[in-house]
Amino acid sequence: MEKKRISVMGCGWLGLPLAQELVKQGHQVKGSTTTPAKVEVLRSAGIEPFLLSFPENSSKTDLQDFLATDVLVFNLPPSRSASEQSSYEDLLQKVLVAAPASLKMIFVSSTSVYPDLNREVKEADAVASSDAASLMLRCEFLVQQSFADSTIVRFGGLMGCSRHPGRFLAGKTEVPQPNGPVNMIHLADCVGLLLGIIQQEKWGFTFNACAPEHPTREEFYTQAARQLGLTPPSFASQGKEKFKIINSDFIRQVLNYTFLFPDPLDCLSAPNF
Repeated sequence: MEKKRISVMGCGWLGLPLAQELVKQGHQVKGSTTTPAKVEVLRSAGIEPFLLSFPENSSKTDLQDFLATDVLVFNLPPSRSASEQSSYEDLLQKVLVAAPASLKMIFVSSTSVYPDLNREVKEADAVASSDAASLMLRCEFLVQQSFADSTIVRFGGLMGCSRHPGRFLAGKTEVPQPNGPVNMIHLADCVGLLLGIIQQEKWGFTFNACAPEHPTREEFYTQAARQLGLTPPSFASQGKEKFKIINSDFIRQVLNYTFLFPDPLDCLSAPNF
């Protein structure tokens, strides 16, 4: 396999383990962080660290050096604050303008671009039905317009490592949508899918990335809470169900990928969750 220069923008929950795997495969990896204390963590993992925090801690030269790469993984989650969402789009535009034309790019997006249609949804079903969905779809469009060699990955609910879903709803009462399906994906599969895109040079695609099995919310969150010894949530018995089922067949077919955790229930009891 050809060794590449790969920059991972945002070395947090997903970005750091991805960067570590890329280093193990022999790639030259750059990683960005907004936390000064994390610079040494990256360096000790064999990742060339960049402290990039716009606008206060980043120079134009720092950004250009970071973007002197073959592949960029843009993995910065947008703020949930409406007042800060425009700054996310501005940051993405700064990166796109500064990036060389030869760059290949993975943009980490979200299945929040799908409304609750009470059915299975595929990549073409994305709709700007909320402020968050509108933001992500605009950003996806910016990436695709800037680089033909770009791929969008829309992840479902993230779990694994420090994100155990047993904590999400533990102890809550009258939780809605007991029969609604969950759309989750384990960290190991997030990393595996991104590695597959880079290794197989799958550019110009938009992919859903979500475990193929979808247990109900009541079943999943009850078992997740019990796994941690926490009080399970109690669910409302009444109310109209609103849901979506994220179909990830396309990414599995294109990458010939087999999920490590196809059923979110199974991974709750997995070692080193």
